[in-house]
Amino acid sequence: MLQVTLKEGESTESMVRRFNKKVIQSGIVATARKKRYFEKPLSKREAREVAIRKRIRKEAKTREILGIR
Repeated sequence: MLQVTLKEGESTESMVRRFNKKVIQSGIVATARKKRYFEKPLSKREAREVAIRKRIRKEAKTREILGIR
């Protein structure tokens, strides 16, 4: 569970901003959005495979740009 305490002389808006930043960095929002709807196991596997192919293409493109083999 995330906690943010109000610092001395800090406004509540600032505290809420810090809290929101912590929530986003922890990945809670992304996980909640991902689990919002049921996804079939086959769909999960296909999505994982697409992500792997995308990552490999991106790495290859980066190597090509940098001239690394």
